[in-house]
Amino acid sequence: MTRLDRVFIAGTDTGIGKTHASCALLHALRAAGRDAVGMKPVASGCEETPEGLRNEDALALQAAGPAGVAYAAINPVSLRAPLSPHLAAAREGVTITLPPLRAAFDALRAAHDMVVVEGVGGWRVPLAPGLFASDIAKAWELPVVFVVGLRLGCLSHSLLSAEAILADGCRLAGWIGNRIDPAMLAVDENVATLRELLPAPCLGVLPHGVPPAQAAAGLDLAALVG
Repeated sequence: MTRLDRVFIAGTDTGIGKTHASCALLHALRAAGRDAVGMKPVASGCEETPEGLRNEDALALQAAGPAGVAYAAINPVSLRAPLSPHLAAAREGVTITLPPLRAAFDALRAAHDMVVVEGVGGWRVPLAPGLFASDIAKAWELPVVFVVGLRLGCLSHSLLSAEAILADGCRLAGWIGNRIDPAMLAVDENVATLRELLPAPCLGVLPHGVPPAQAAAGLDLAALVG
């Protein structure tokens, strides 16, 4: 069995910690000796800087990966408005297509041992007419790890996301719980329910308020098989 050289990080929703989990995974992989690099193919809500448009999530991925990787390689499509990518792109007269994203992905894959590709929003976020975030994972045949924001409602969101991922013909390689609500009731019981019902292994549960480099110690890379 070959080990994974690429993975797509999806989420049950927006704002549930995909970047936090992606960075923790990068730290865990690199600590295990993998030359892992992060990628955010499309990012909206970017800010103008002297170096050009920059996205907070993409910068976090860049910092968690190997030194010297150009920002444009990590985030080839940067959009200003903090909106769904198809709306942000329309405001700028941009049409998002897969070939330029694939070229950036192939360059990273050729130069590094592992590429962690972070999606945008949830599984079915529109990027352009007829194009969705899920199409990146489908077209590039990326095994999927999805992040569960542990809060009220996460059970239904997680099960529906898993159903959609599998229905699209993608392989669900695992899931990561993220304690976004430290006051969530019955968190252990909810995690136990997710472990029972989700058709993929749990790679770990990230504690609230712990930086990714430290949270990485709680991830089980052995469960992430090729």
